[in-house]
Amino acid sequence: MSSYNELSVEELCELKNGLEDKYNKFKSMGLSLDMSRGKPGGIQLNENNKLLDEVCSDSDFYSENGWDVRNYGLPYGIPECQRLFAEIMGVDEKNVVVCGNSSLNIMFDYISQCMTHGTGGCEPWMKQGKVKFLCPVPGYDRHFRILEYFGIEMINIPLLDDGPDMDMIESYVVDSSVKGMICVPKYSNPTGITFSDETVRRIAALKPAAGDFRILWDNAYIVHDLSESPDSLLEIFSECKKHNSEDMIIEVISSSKISYPGAGVAAVAASDSNINEIKKRIAVQTIGPDKINQIRHVRFFGSADGVYAHMKKLAKHMAPRFELVLKIFDEELSGKGIAEWTNPNGGYFINLKVLPGCAGRTVSLCADVGVKLTGAGAAFPYGKDPEDAYIRIAPSYPSEDELQSAMEVLCVCVRLAAVEKILEKREKS
Repeated sequence: MSSYNELSVEELCELKNGLEDKYNKFKSMGLSLDMSRGKPGGIQLNENNKLLDEVCSDSDFYSENGWDVRNYGLPYGIPECQRLFAEIMGVDEKNVVVCGNSSLNIMFDYISQCMTHGTGGCEPWMKQGKVKFLCPVPGYDRHFRILEYFGIEMINIPLLDDGPDMDMIESYVVDSSVKGMICVPKYSNPTGITFSDETVRRIAALKPAAGDFRILWDNAYIVHDLSESPDSLLEIFSECKKHNSEDMIIEVISSSKISYPGAGVAAVAASDSNINEIKKRIAVQTIGPDKINQIRHVRFFGSADGVYAHMKKLAKHMAPRFELVLKIFDEELSGKGIAEWTNPNGGYFINLKVLPGCAGRTVSLCADVGVKLTGAGAAFPYGKDPEDAYIRIAPSYPSEDELQSAMEVLCVCVRLAAVEKILEKREKS
Protein backbone atom coordinates (compact mmCIF):
# COMPACT_ATOMS: atom_id res chain seq x y z
CA MET A 1 0.00 0.00 0.00
CA SER A 2 1.12 3.56 -0.71
CA SER A 3 2.22 5.88 2.03
CA TYR A 4 -0.79 7.51 3.68
CA ASN A 5 0.56 10.92 2.73
CA GLU A 6 0.25 9.95 -0.95
CA LEU A 7 -3.47 9.10 -0.71
CA SER A 8 -6.20 11.44 -1.88
CA VAL A 9 -8.74 12.86 0.55
CA GLU A 10 -11.35 10.45 -0.81
CA GLU A 11 -9.02 7.48 -0.26
CA LEU A 12 -8.18 8.66 3.23
CA CYS A 13 -11.86 9.03 4.15
CA GLU A 14 -12.60 5.54 2.88
CA LEU A 15 -9.63 4.19 4.84
CA LYS A 16 -10.80 6.04 7.97
CA ASN A 17 -14.25 4.48 7.73
CA GLY A 18 -12.76 1.00 7.48
CA LEU A 19 -10.45 1.58 10.43
CA GLU A 20 -13.33 2.92 12.53
CA ASP A 21 -15.29 -0.25 11.81
CA LYS A 22 -12.36 -2.38 13.02
CA TYR A 23 -11.94 -0.13 16.04
CA ASN A 24 -15.59 -0.44 17.03
CA LYS A 25 -15.38 -4.23 16.78
CA PHE A 26 -12.47 -4.19 19.21
CA LYS A 27 -14.46 -1.87 21.47
CA SER A 28 -17.32 -4.35 21.64
CA MET A 29 -14.99 -7.13 22.84
CA GLY A 30 -14.61 -5.71 26.36
CA LEU A 31 -10.82 -6.06 26.43
CA SER A 32 -8.81 -5.38 29.58
CA LEU A 33 -5.08 -5.57 28.81
CA ASP A 34 -2.37 -3.75 30.76
CA MET A 35 0.94 -3.05 29.01
CA SER A 36 1.77 0.10 30.93
CA ARG A 37 4.86 -1.18 32.77
CA GLY A 38 7.71 -3.56 32.01
CA LYS A 39 6.71 -6.25 34.47
CA PRO A 40 7.89 -9.85 34.19
CA GLY A 41 5.12 -12.26 33.29
CA GLY A 42 4.04 -15.20 35.40
CA ILE A 43 5.98 -17.73 33.33
CA GLN A 44 9.19 -15.77 33.86
CA LEU A 45 8.57 -15.43 37.57
CA ASN A 46 8.02 -19.16 37.86
CA GLU A 47 11.58 -19.74 36.61
CA ASN A 48 12.72 -18.20 39.90
CA ASN A 49 10.61 -20.30 42.25
CA LYS A 50 13.51 -22.45 43.39
CA LEU A 51 15.01 -19.28 44.85
CA LEU A 52 12.24 -19.47 47.43
CA ASP A 53 13.49 -22.92 48.41
CA GLU A 54 16.91 -21.52 49.31
CA VAL A 55 15.98 -21.36 52.98
CA CYS A 56 18.87 -21.71 55.38
CA SER A 57 18.97 -24.82 57.54
CA ASP A 58 19.43 -24.59 61.30
CA SER A 59 23.19 -24.79 60.89
CA ASP A 60 23.54 -22.65 57.77
CA PHE A 61 22.46 -19.11 58.60
CA TYR A 62 25.93 -17.71 58.12
CA SER A 63 27.60 -15.73 55.40
CA GLU A 64 31.14 -16.60 54.38
CA ASN A 65 32.57 -14.18 56.94
CA GLY A 66 30.72 -15.98 59.72
CA TRP A 67 27.95 -13.40 60.19
CA ASP A 68 24.47 -14.64 61.14
CA VAL A 69 22.34 -13.19 58.35
CA ARG A 70 19.24 -13.23 60.57
CA ASN A 71 20.69 -10.51 62.78
CA TYR A 72 21.52 -6.82 62.58
CA GLY A 73 24.74 -5.71 60.97
CA LEU A 74 26.67 -5.71 57.68
CA PRO A 75 24.99 -2.52 56.42
CA TYR A 76 26.94 -2.73 53.15
CA GLY A 77 25.90 -6.28 52.31
CA ILE A 78 27.30 -9.75 52.80
CA PRO A 79 30.67 -10.24 51.08
CA GLU A 80 29.54 -13.01 48.73
CA CYS A 81 26.70 -10.82 47.42
CA GLN A 82 29.07 -7.87 46.97
CA ARG A 83 31.31 -10.18 44.96
CA LEU A 84 28.42 -11.44 42.81
CA PHE A 85 27.43 -7.93 41.75
CA ALA A 86 31.06 -6.90 41.33
CA GLU A 87 31.53 -9.80 38.88
CA ILE A 88 28.48 -8.76 36.88
CA MET A 89 29.50 -5.09 36.72
CA GLY A 90 33.19 -5.80 36.16
CA VAL A 91 34.35 -3.73 39.14
CA ASP A 92 36.31 -4.30 42.34
CA GLU A 93 34.35 -5.87 45.18
CA LYS A 94 35.47 -3.13 47.60
CA ASN A 95 33.68 -0.57 45.45
CA VAL A 96 30.27 -2.25 45.74
CA VAL A 97 27.58 -1.76 48.37
CA VAL A 98 24.59 -4.11 48.37
CA CYS A 99 21.35 -2.52 49.53
CA GLY A 100 17.67 -3.45 49.56
CA ASN A 101 15.58 -4.51 46.58
CA SER A 102 15.45 -1.29 44.53
CA SER A 103 18.06 0.47 42.40
CA LEU A 104 15.54 3.31 41.97
CA ASN A 105 15.65 3.73 45.75
CA ILE A 106 19.47 3.91 45.61
CA MET A 107 19.30 6.68 43.00
CA PHE A 108 16.70 8.62 44.98
CA ASP A 109 18.82 8.38 48.12
CA TYR A 110 21.95 9.44 46.26
CA ILE A 111 20.30 12.54 44.79
CA SER A 112 18.91 13.34 48.23
CA GLN A 113 22.41 13.01 49.71
CA CYS A 114 23.83 15.41 47.11
CA MET A 115 21.01 17.88 47.72
CA THR A 116 21.40 18.03 51.50
CA HIS A 117 25.06 17.20 52.12
CA GLY A 118 26.82 17.60 48.79
CA THR A 119 29.43 15.34 47.28
CA GLY A 120 33.14 15.54 46.54
CA GLY A 121 33.67 18.20 49.19
CA CYS A 122 31.35 20.65 47.42
CA GLU A 123 28.46 22.57 48.90
CA PRO A 124 25.06 20.81 49.03
CA TRP A 125 23.21 21.25 45.76
CA MET A 126 20.29 22.90 47.57
CA LYS A 127 22.64 25.77 48.49
CA GLN A 128 24.02 26.25 45.00
CA GLY A 129 20.99 27.78 43.32
CA LYS A 130 19.63 26.23 40.12
CA VAL A 131 20.76 22.64 39.60
CA LYS A 132 20.47 21.02 36.17
CA PHE A 133 20.69 17.45 34.85
CA LEU A 134 21.18 16.13 31.34
CA CYS A 135 18.51 13.63 30.33
CA PRO A 136 18.93 11.48 27.20
CA VAL A 137 15.52 11.14 25.57
CA PRO A 138 13.45 9.13 25.05
CA GLY A 139 14.27 7.89 28.54
CA TYR A 140 12.96 6.30 31.72
CA ASP A 141 10.01 8.16 33.27
CA ARG A 142 10.89 7.25 36.87
CA HIS A 143 14.33 8.81 36.46
CA PHE A 144 12.67 12.05 35.52
CA ARG A 145 10.22 11.87 38.42
CA ILE A 146 13.12 11.67 40.88
CA LEU A 147 14.78 14.75 39.41
CA GLU A 148 11.50 16.64 39.25
CA TYR A 149 10.78 15.77 42.89
CA PHE A 150 13.97 17.52 43.95
CA GLY A 151 13.33 20.51 41.71
CA ILE A 152 16.25 19.73 39.41
CA GLU A 153 15.93 21.28 35.97
CA MET A 154 16.03 18.65 33.24
CA ILE A 155 17.64 19.24 29.85
CA ASN A 156 16.67 17.02 26.92
CA ILE A 157 19.58 15.35 25.12
CA PRO A 158 18.60 13.43 21.97
CA LEU A 159 19.37 9.72 22.20
CA LEU A 160 20.98 8.67 18.92
CA ASP A 161 21.65 5.16 17.61
CA ASP A 162 24.99 5.02 19.46
CA GLY A 163 23.97 6.84 22.65
CA PRO A 164 23.26 10.41 23.73
CA ASP A 165 24.34 13.29 21.52
CA MET A 166 27.85 13.75 22.89
CA ASP A 167 28.44 17.06 21.13
CA MET A 168 25.51 18.51 23.08
CA ILE A 169 26.66 16.94 26.35
CA GLU A 170 30.17 18.31 25.92
CA SER A 171 28.76 21.77 25.25
CA TYR A 172 26.52 21.68 28.35
CA VAL A 173 29.05 20.45 30.93
CA VAL A 174 31.02 23.70 30.70
CA ASP A 175 28.18 25.16 32.79
CA SER A 176 28.91 24.54 36.50
CA SER A 177 25.18 24.44 37.30
CA VAL A 178 24.94 21.22 35.25
CA LYS A 179 25.47 18.64 37.99
CA GLY A 180 24.99 15.37 36.18
CA MET A 181 23.29 13.03 33.79
CA ILE A 182 20.96 10.08 34.29
CA CYS A 183 20.86 7.26 31.76
CA VAL A 184 20.42 3.56 30.97
CA PRO A 185 23.56 2.70 28.97
CA LYS A 186 22.67 -0.83 27.82
CA TYR A 187 19.35 -1.62 26.14
CA SER A 188 18.13 1.82 27.08
CA ASN A 189 14.59 2.23 28.35
CA PRO A 190 12.63 2.56 26.05
CA THR A 191 14.63 2.54 22.81
CA GLY A 192 16.75 -0.56 23.50
CA ILE A 193 19.94 1.05 22.15
CA THR A 194 23.33 0.43 23.77
CA PHE A 195 25.97 3.13 24.08
CA SER A 196 28.81 2.56 21.64
CA ASP A 197 32.42 2.18 22.78
CA GLU A 198 33.16 5.63 21.40
CA THR A 199 30.28 7.15 23.35
CA VAL A 200 31.43 5.52 26.60
CA ARG A 201 34.97 6.79 25.98
CA ARG A 202 33.72 10.33 25.38
CA ILE A 203 31.63 10.20 28.55
CA ALA A 204 34.66 9.02 30.54
CA ALA A 205 36.73 11.87 29.05
CA LEU A 206 34.28 14.62 29.99
CA LYS A 207 35.75 17.62 31.80
CA PRO A 208 32.73 19.15 33.53
CA ALA A 209 33.02 22.56 35.14
CA ALA A 210 31.22 21.26 38.22
CA GLY A 211 33.49 19.31 40.55
CA ASP A 212 30.38 17.56 41.85
CA PHE A 213 29.14 16.44 38.42
CA ARG A 214 27.73 12.90 38.75
CA ILE A 215 26.36 10.44 36.20
CA LEU A 216 23.75 7.99 37.43
CA TRP A 217 24.68 4.98 35.30
CA ASP A 218 21.55 2.83 35.64
CA ASN A 219 22.74 -0.49 34.27
CA ALA A 220 19.32 -2.10 34.70
CA TYR A 221 19.61 -4.41 31.67
CA ILE A 222 23.28 -5.34 31.85
CA VAL A 223 22.51 -9.10 31.54
CA HIS A 224 19.17 -8.90 29.70
CA ASP A 225 20.24 -10.20 26.29
CA LEU A 226 17.68 -11.62 23.87
CA SER A 227 19.74 -12.13 20.74
CA GLU A 228 22.39 -14.67 19.85
CA SER A 229 24.47 -11.61 18.96
CA PRO A 230 23.92 -9.43 22.05
CA ASP A 231 25.14 -5.89 22.47
CA SER A 232 28.28 -5.30 24.50
CA LEU A 233 28.84 -2.29 26.75
CA LEU A 234 32.29 -0.97 27.50
CA GLU A 235 32.97 -1.00 31.26
CA ILE A 236 32.79 2.65 32.29
CA PHE A 237 35.10 2.70 35.34
CA SER A 238 38.01 1.23 33.40
CA GLU A 239 37.67 4.02 30.86
CA CYS A 240 37.32 6.66 33.58
CA LYS A 241 40.59 5.54 35.20
CA LYS A 242 42.38 6.68 32.04
CA HIS A 243 41.13 10.21 32.70
CA ASN A 244 41.05 10.20 36.51
CA SER A 245 37.29 10.70 36.28
CA GLU A 246 35.96 7.72 38.29
CA ASP A 247 34.22 10.08 40.72
CA MET A 248 31.76 11.04 37.96
CA ILE A 249 30.07 7.63 37.90
CA ILE A 250 27.48 6.18 40.27
CA GLU A 251 26.49 2.81 38.80
CA VAL A 252 23.39 1.00 40.00
CA ILE A 253 22.07 -2.47 39.26
CA SER A 254 19.39 -4.76 40.63
CA SER A 255 17.99 -8.24 40.21
CA SER A 256 14.45 -6.87 39.80
CA LYS A 257 14.02 -8.38 36.35
CA ILE A 258 16.42 -11.24 37.07
CA SER A 259 14.70 -12.71 40.13
CA TYR A 260 11.73 -10.85 41.61
CA PRO A 261 10.86 -7.15 41.09
CA GLY A 262 9.48 -6.80 44.60
CA ALA A 263 11.94 -9.07 46.35
CA GLY A 264 15.24 -8.80 44.54
CA VAL A 265 18.58 -7.29 45.52
CA ALA A 266 20.10 -3.98 44.38
CA ALA A 267 23.65 -2.67 44.49
CA VAL A 268 25.68 0.46 43.80
CA ALA A 269 29.25 0.70 42.49
CA ALA A 270 31.32 3.86 42.79
CA SER A 271 34.85 5.21 43.21
CA ASP A 272 36.65 4.89 46.54
CA SER A 273 35.70 8.41 47.64
CA ASN A 274 32.08 8.12 46.50
CA ILE A 275 31.58 4.70 48.05
CA ASN A 276 32.91 6.05 51.34
CA GLU A 277 30.40 8.91 51.21
CA ILE A 278 27.60 6.45 50.47
CA LYS A 279 28.68 4.17 53.32
CA LYS A 280 28.61 7.07 55.80
CA ARG A 281 25.01 7.79 54.88
CA ILE A 282 23.95 4.14 54.92
CA ALA A 283 25.51 3.62 58.36
CA VAL A 284 23.06 6.23 59.67
CA GLN A 285 20.17 5.21 57.45
CA THR A 286 19.95 1.51 58.33
CA ILE A 287 21.28 -1.10 60.74
CA GLY A 288 21.39 -3.54 57.86
CA PRO A 289 19.56 -4.65 54.71
CA ASP A 290 17.77 -7.96 54.21
CA LYS A 291 20.79 -10.27 54.34
CA ILE A 292 18.64 -13.41 54.26
CA ASN A 293 17.49 -12.37 50.80
CA GLN A 294 21.07 -11.60 49.78
CA ILE A 295 22.36 -15.03 50.80
CA ARG A 296 19.35 -16.67 49.17
CA HIS A 297 20.22 -15.00 45.86
CA VAL A 298 23.88 -15.94 46.09
CA ARG A 299 23.05 -19.58 46.77
CA PHE A 300 20.49 -19.66 43.96
CA PHE A 301 22.74 -18.14 41.28
CA GLY A 302 26.15 -19.16 42.62
CA SER A 303 28.14 -16.74 40.49
CA ALA A 304 27.90 -14.34 37.60
CA ASP A 305 27.99 -17.35 35.26
CA GLY A 306 24.94 -18.68 37.07
CA VAL A 307 23.16 -15.38 36.43
CA TYR A 308 24.05 -15.50 32.72
CA ALA A 309 22.74 -19.07 32.44
CA HIS A 310 19.53 -18.07 34.20
CA MET A 311 19.03 -15.11 31.87
CA LYS A 312 19.26 -17.40 28.85
CA LYS A 313 16.29 -19.29 30.26
CA LEU A 314 14.34 -16.08 30.73
CA ALA A 315 15.23 -14.98 27.20
CA LYS A 316 13.41 -18.04 25.85
CA HIS A 317 10.23 -16.54 27.26
CA MET A 318 10.96 -12.94 26.33
CA ALA A 319 12.30 -13.29 22.79
CA PRO A 320 9.08 -14.71 21.26
CA ARG A 321 7.14 -11.75 22.64
CA PHE A 322 9.50 -9.27 21.02
CA GLU A 323 9.33 -11.25 17.78
CA LEU A 324 5.53 -11.20 17.86
CA VAL A 325 5.36 -7.43 18.33
CA LEU A 326 7.86 -6.80 15.54
CA LYS A 327 6.03 -9.21 13.21
CA ILE A 328 2.70 -7.46 13.74
CA PHE A 329 4.27 -4.02 13.32
CA ASP A 330 5.86 -5.15 10.08
CA GLU A 331 2.60 -6.58 8.77
CA GLU A 332 0.35 -3.72 9.85
CA LEU A 333 2.49 -0.58 9.79
CA SER A 334 5.34 -1.03 7.30
CA GLY A 335 5.32 1.04 4.12
CA LYS A 336 2.62 3.45 5.26
CA GLY A 337 4.92 6.30 6.27
CA ILE A 338 3.27 6.65 9.67
CA ALA A 339 5.47 4.72 12.11
CA GLU A 340 8.93 3.37 12.84
CA TRP A 341 10.19 1.22 15.68
CA THR A 342 13.30 -0.18 17.28
CA ASN A 343 14.46 -3.80 17.08
CA PRO A 344 16.60 -4.21 20.22
CA ASN A 345 18.89 -7.12 21.04
CA GLY A 346 17.78 -7.10 24.67
CA GLY A 347 16.18 -5.18 27.48
CA TYR A 348 12.46 -4.92 28.14
CA PHE A 349 11.03 -2.47 25.65
CA ILE A 350 10.39 -1.58 22.03
CA ASN A 351 10.15 2.09 21.13
CA LEU A 352 7.39 2.97 18.68
CA LYS A 353 7.53 6.35 16.98
CA VAL A 354 4.27 7.33 15.33
CA LEU A 355 3.37 10.30 13.16
CA PRO A 356 4.16 13.52 15.09
CA GLY A 357 1.11 14.74 16.95
CA CYS A 358 -0.40 11.26 17.16
CA ALA A 359 1.04 9.53 20.24
CA GLY A 360 -1.43 10.97 22.73
CA ARG A 361 -4.37 10.25 20.45
CA THR A 362 -3.15 6.70 19.84
CA VAL A 363 -2.76 5.94 23.55
CA SER A 364 -6.20 7.43 24.24
CA LEU A 365 -7.84 5.35 21.51
CA CYS A 366 -6.22 2.21 22.92
CA ALA A 367 -7.40 3.04 26.45
CA ASP A 368 -10.99 3.45 25.26
CA VAL A 369 -10.84 -0.08 23.84
CA GLY A 370 -9.34 -1.52 27.04
CA VAL A 371 -5.63 -1.63 26.16
CA LYS A 372 -3.56 0.34 28.66
CA LEU A 373 -0.17 1.59 27.47
CA THR A 374 2.49 3.76 29.10
CA GLY A 375 1.25 7.32 28.86
CA ALA A 376 2.29 9.36 25.85
CA GLY A 377 5.07 11.74 26.85
CA ALA A 378 6.25 9.54 29.72
CA ALA A 379 9.63 9.01 28.07
CA PHE A 380 10.43 12.74 28.36
CA PRO A 381 11.05 15.09 31.30
CA TYR A 382 7.90 16.64 32.73
CA GLY A 383 5.86 14.19 30.61
CA LYS A 384 6.20 16.49 27.60
CA ASP A 385 7.18 14.86 24.32
CA PRO A 386 7.86 17.83 22.02
CA GLU A 387 6.84 15.77 18.99
CA ASP A 388 3.99 13.84 20.65
CA ALA A 389 5.32 10.84 18.74
CA TYR A 390 6.83 8.26 21.12
CA ILE A 391 5.09 5.26 22.68
CA ARG A 392 6.84 2.67 24.86
CA ILE A 393 5.87 -0.93 24.19
CA ALA A 394 6.32 -3.39 27.07
CA PRO A 395 5.80 -6.95 25.77
CA SER A 396 6.82 -8.87 28.91
CA TYR A 397 3.70 -9.11 31.05
CA PRO A 398 0.75 -10.27 28.87
CA SER A 399 0.34 -13.80 27.61
CA GLU A 400 1.20 -14.21 23.94
CA ASP A 401 -2.51 -14.34 23.03
CA GLU A 402 -3.15 -11.13 24.98
CA LEU A 403 -0.12 -9.53 23.40
CA GLN A 404 -1.37 -10.47 19.93
CA SER A 405 -4.72 -8.80 20.64
CA ALA A 406 -3.12 -5.72 22.18
CA MET A 407 -0.81 -5.19 19.22
CA GLU A 408 -3.63 -5.61 16.72
CA VAL A 409 -5.59 -2.96 18.60
CA LEU A 410 -2.55 -0.69 18.80
CA CYS A 411 -1.89 -0.90 15.07
CA VAL A 412 -5.47 0.00 14.21
CA CYS A 413 -5.24 2.96 16.62
CA VAL A 414 -1.90 4.10 15.16
CA ARG A 415 -3.37 4.00 11.66
CA LEU A 416 -6.61 5.72 12.66
CA ALA A 417 -4.81 8.51 14.52
CA ALA A 418 -2.50 9.02 11.53
CA VAL A 419 -5.38 9.25 9.04
CA GLU A 420 -7.15 11.75 11.29
CA LYS A 421 -4.00 13.88 11.54
CA ILE A 422 -3.35 13.83 7.78
CA LEU A 423 -6.96 14.76 7.01
CA GLU A 424 -6.77 17.57 9.56
CA LYS A 425 -3.68 18.97 7.83
CA ARG A 426 -5.32 18.65 4.42
CA GLU A 427 -8.37 20.57 5.64
CA LYS A 428 -6.19 23.38 7.01
CA SER A 429 -4.28 23.67 3.75
